[in-house]
Amino acid sequence: MLLHVFLLFVFLSLIYFIHNSFGEVYNFKEKWGSLCKLNETKWFCNIDELSNDDSFHFPTGIAVDNKGDVYVSDSWNDRVQKFTSNGQFITKWGTRGSADGQFRFPTGIAVDNKGDVYVSDFSNDRVQKFTSNGQFITKWGTSGSADGQFVRPYYIAMDNSTNNVYVSDFSNSRVQKFTSNGQFITKWGTRGSADGQFGRGDGTFFTGPAGIAVDNKGDVYVSDFSNDRVQKFTSNGKFITKWGTSGSADGQFRFPTGIAVDNKGDVYVGDSLNMRIQKFTSNGKFITKIMPEKIQGDIGTFENIFAIDLFSQNIFVTDSRTDSVEVFSINP
Repeated sequence: MLLHVFLLFVFLSLIYFIHNSFGEVYNFKEKWGSLCKLNETKWFCNIDELSNDDSFHFPTGIAVDNKGDVYVSDSWNDRVQKFTSNGQFITKWGTRGSADGQFRFPTGIAVDNKGDVYVSDFSNDRVQKFTSNGQFITKWGTSGSADGQFVRPYYIAMDNSTNNVYVSDFSNSRVQKFTSNGQFITKWGTRGSADGQFGRGDGTFFTGPAGIAVDNKGDVYVSDFSNDRVQKFTSNGKFITKWGTSGSADGQFRFPTGIAVDNKGDVYVGDSLNMRIQKFTSNGKFITKIMPEKIQGDIGTFENIFAIDLFSQNIFVTDSRTDSVEVFSINP
């Protein structure tokens, strides 16, 4: 009897080891958009082709609504595009400018439970809100460092349990929290590398918080771009924990950008210059990494991961250097 129990224990331990050693399988499903190659400081591509429907020029933010439709901030085309989950073009809105419904380099994007769309209008230092078909609803923010003002708002996230909006105020090195209509609630963060701070203290241009995500408990995860780490906070900005240092080993980062949280609380981080996605527990324990050689199917490579969103066992990624969206399925 004891031998049988021992053998069962060994068998279950082996299954556990195999599952955690090889983990989930990620299958490439599809890719849509255009390819534009970067060589030194010049873009070699047909710019006209990159402004067609379903083409991109430096896509950054991505968000999936509760129906599975996908919204992409097409940054250098100064517009938002909407697709089905299979990449079929639905609609677009936006032109270059500062009037309502116009953009100057839109970046972060988020969708609430009603289907309304929130966009970080990076160079206009504001957030704009639209219906799911692109009809302008409202806006908030001006240039500055006072409450409710921005200097280069980068990414945006929804807490769908409260309908509150979190914005990574990149060049002010802080996170701001608002109601869904733009009423200021609170803020946290200053420039530096201590707990609760963001970006480097040396005044470097590439500083501040980047990707932002909210889990189903209301905790907030922020990719601290130039400090090469992730920080976790309560919904009111109280520091909880952090993880990551500079490097390319498991759990290290080189300019982390997009971030997303699944229903189990696991955290996916776009590790941009390492050209991979890393997955962690909610407390920062490394689980696995998603790299081209770990994905089944022909996808090429991750060139520059900017944003991540999750929907129905699928991962949606914007790759700004190849001007594309890539979709992967998660098979446990």
